Amino acid sequence: MKKTLALILALVLAAGAIFALASCGKEKKSLIIAVPNDTTNEARALILLQENGIIKLKDGAGITATVNDITMNPLNIEFKEVEAAQIPNILPDVDYAVINSNYAIAAGMKPAEESLLIEGAYSAYSNIVAVKKGNENSDKIKALVAALQSKEVADYIEKTYDGAVISVVENPGDGFDPSVDYYALKGTEITVAASPAPHAEILEVAKNILAQKDITLKIEEFTDYVQPNKVVDSGEIDANYFQHFPYLDDFNKEQGTDLVNAADIHVEPMGLYGGRQTDVSALADD
Repeated sequence: MKKTLALILALVLAAGAIFALASCGKEKKSLIIAVPNDTTNEARALILLQENGIIKLKDGAGITATVNDITMNPLNIEFKEVEAAQIPNILPDVDYAVINSNYAIAAGMKPAEESLLIEGAYSAYSNIVAVKKGNENSDKIKALVAALQSKEVADYIEKTYDGAVISVVENPGDGFDPSVDYYALKGTEITVAASPAPHAEILEVAKNILAQKDITLKIEEFTDYVQPNKVVDSGEIDANYFQHFPYLDDFNKEQGTDLVNAADIHVEPMGLYGGRQTDVSALADD
C-alpha cells in the first residue's frame, strides 16, 4: 500500500512539475515584432525601438543598422523581417509591428490615433522627388517640384493626414517657379512613378496646379520599392515620388543607378502598432 501511495505521489509531483515548466515557458515566450526588411527602413524601425528603451544598438549603428547590431535585448524579442508593404497584413500574427505611415494609411489605419509609439518629423527621412542625374534642373522637373512644394499641397497634407504625413517645405509657394518657361511646356506631359498612398494622392493636387499651365501630369502607381527607381533610371518615366533619401542612396549603391534628389516634400513618421498586444505594457522591462 505504501509503495502504491508513494508511486501515486511521485506521479502527481511529476505532473505538477511538467505543468509548472509549461506555465513558465508560456510566461517567458518571446514577443514578436515585425520590422521592414529593407536596410534603411529596418534601421529606422530599430532606432525607434532604441529611442523608447526597448533595445540597444551597438555604438555607431546608424541608418543601415540591422537586427545583428542589437547589443541589448532584455525582453528577448524575436524580430520578424518582412517586406514593408506586407507588414499590415501580418499584424494579427505578431505582437507588434513597426509600419511606414504610407502602408498604414493604405491599410485603412490611422497612424496618429492607432500607433503606440511614433517617430518625430526626422528630416533625414524626408520623402523626395527623385530623377535621373542631369534632369534635376530641367524645366519639367522644376515645374513638378514647384507644384509639390506649393501651399496648396502643404495645406492638403495637413488637412488630409492628421499628422501621419507632415510637409517639410519651409516656405510653400504659389505652385509656380518663376525661372520656368511655362509657355514652352504648354502641352507637355510629365510622368511620375508613385506609391498609391499618400504619394499618388498628393500628386493629384499637383496635377491640378500644373493643369493651369496646360501641363499634363501622368501618375503611374507602383506597389513595390524597386520598379519606380528602375523606370526613372531607364528614362521611361521622368521622376518618382515614393521614397526617402537614405533608401535612394542605398538603392543607388546596390543597383548601380544614378538617381538624385530633386526636392524634399514630406515626412511619414514610422510607428509601432499593436497586433496580439493592444498596448505597450508587454514591452516594459520588469
